[in-house]
Amino acid sequence: MTAETTKNELPQVGAGSCCSSAGAGHAGAAGEQAADVTTVYEVKGMSCGHCEGAVSEELSALDGVTSVRAVASTGKVTVVSQAPLDEEAVRAAVDEAGYELLGTA
Repeated sequence: MTAETTKNELPQVGAGSCCSSAGAGHAGAAGEQAADVTTVYEVKGMSCGHCEGAVSEELSALDGVTSVRAVASTGKVTVVSQAPLDEEAVRAAVDEAGYELLGTA
């Protein structure tokens, strides 16, 4: 049986972990992935759950995006990705959903 990690799971950090200050560390080891990047964007025009879903669907389709959480009441969209996203790609995705990207929060 092989261990699989879904794209929404984060590695656990504990005492003695390679990621903790007490661990040995393996920076630069082959096959390792850098920590995910979390960016909060401000989106204009979302007013309901349908809006949240439309924005989330478009942003989730971008390469490297691992999770999206849109909140219509605040206009904030939190995107977790494997690397920083190109703002123009994010803007195009939000525009495709029918809303306006105001920038990062």
